[in-house]
Amino acid sequence: MSYKDLQDFILTLEKKNELVRIKTEVDSELEITEITDRISKLYGPAMLFENVKGSEFPVLINAMGSYERMSMALGVEALDDIADGIGEFIDMSNYLGLMKKIKSLPRLSRLASVFPLKVPTKGDCQEVIDRDPDLSKLPILKCWPGDAGRFITLPLVMTKDPETGIQNTGMYRLQIFDKKTTGMHWHLHKDGREIYEKYRERGGKMPVSIALGCDPAITYAATAPLPKMIDEMMFAGYLRKKPVKLVKSITNDIYVPANAEFIIEGYVDVNEPLRTEGPFGDHTGYYSLADLYPSFHVKCITSKKNPVYPTTIVGKPPMEDCYMGKATERIFLPLLKMQFPEIVDHHFPLEGVFHNCVIVSIKKRYPGHAKKIMNSLWGFGQMMYTKMIIVVDEQIKPSDVSTVAWKVFNNIDAKRDIVISEGPLDALDHASNLPHLGHRLGIDATKKWPSEGYTRDWPDDIEMSEDVKNLVTSRWSEYGLDKFTK
Repeated sequence: MSYKDLQDFILTLEKKNELVRIKTEVDSELEITEITDRISKLYGPAMLFENVKGSEFPVLINAMGSYERMSMALGVEALDDIADGIGEFIDMSNYLGLMKKIKSLPRLSRLASVFPLKVPTKGDCQEVIDRDPDLSKLPILKCWPGDAGRFITLPLVMTKDPETGIQNTGMYRLQIFDKKTTGMHWHLHKDGREIYEKYRERGGKMPVSIALGCDPAITYAATAPLPKMIDEMMFAGYLRKKPVKLVKSITNDIYVPANAEFIIEGYVDVNEPLRTEGPFGDHTGYYSLADLYPSFHVKCITSKKNPVYPTTIVGKPPMEDCYMGKATERIFLPLLKMQFPEIVDHHFPLEGVFHNCVIVSIKKRYPGHAKKIMNSLWGFGQMMYTKMIIVVDEQIKPSDVSTVAWKVFNNIDAKRDIVISEGPLDALDHASNLPHLGHRLGIDATKKWPSEGYTRDWPDDIEMSEDVKNLVTSRWSEYGLDKFTK
């Protein structure tokens, strides 16, 4: 199913007993974080804070902070359900010239929903227009004691490539400097940074519009590791099975989701000196250091008449962003398998906070196959940031971390099975000697073959015979063990 907007999703969460309304007055400085951190660690519900000190707007947090709510956000029973058609969506050849071919190729008709609809009238997000904006009116969180200030943590930052005219939507935190100025946290490797660099070559002001509080599929799409030629709003349409309605911003030519709760419009002056942004308590569980970033200047804020302010906190897992990362893991597995058919499955442990560890199972076909996969993944998109890749045989389920650990602890010879590779690292990595550059570790925990120089007999796993397993299963209740799993 698709949701009309964020408030429609809130009502659905409430009907499913997945949301708690908190009417006690709370402070957006640290208090909401402390409450939410405790709830996250207890695998608790979404929360709507209806009485936030100093602001008229309620705050929604932890809305996608469980596997169940993440699946609900994307309108499926399980995240793997989305993966089935992702290869067809990503393969641009499938809908090259789609609008012309749609009538003659029925197979493509279901992809029509990916195309956003530009609405000529104003959207719900423009019911209230404030041309003298004041960011202090929003209940923006100061998340952690060491943060440099308040940060908008769930923004959909929308820009337009000056060469192609294609819009990009990404999620980059925004530190509040004053009532009309924020930082713009464009990392070195991000698409938003690349577009910014194009504007720097031209000089002048770069238009930016920021959406807060969209249908959750739209919010998730802004975080997805899409190829550059794929518009995030197209991907959101694919997830929703319904086109995203867009309206033109009031002060620039960027199109924004019509049903967003808030739109913040403005510009980045590319001729302006960079400004110190941070530190910030980040998803790694550590404070990311202060650094120099562009400034975003607010010209106008539009909103619904009774909007809800969405936010999230990040830190030591589990947190809400972990489940967004898990959605990416499941949805984009088929794309990975298209490139590397030998991959059976993969798993990013929550403790690895996205880039620090991935466990991959493969159908091993030749000597050194595991090492080939390691090096291939380090050269594949955002996988280049992955600090540790563990490769296991196809019968091992990567999400069964206990079994994976058993294989790693018992199956490796340190000299033969460890690979150390130098390459790019995520900007938030704090362990490397240099920013953006360091070493990655590969562990080959697969069974070793004679053709790989292994001269002994590799031992078989201990397994009970199938007839005894079946006998015990059939007699489980006779043992008086019904309350335990079989």
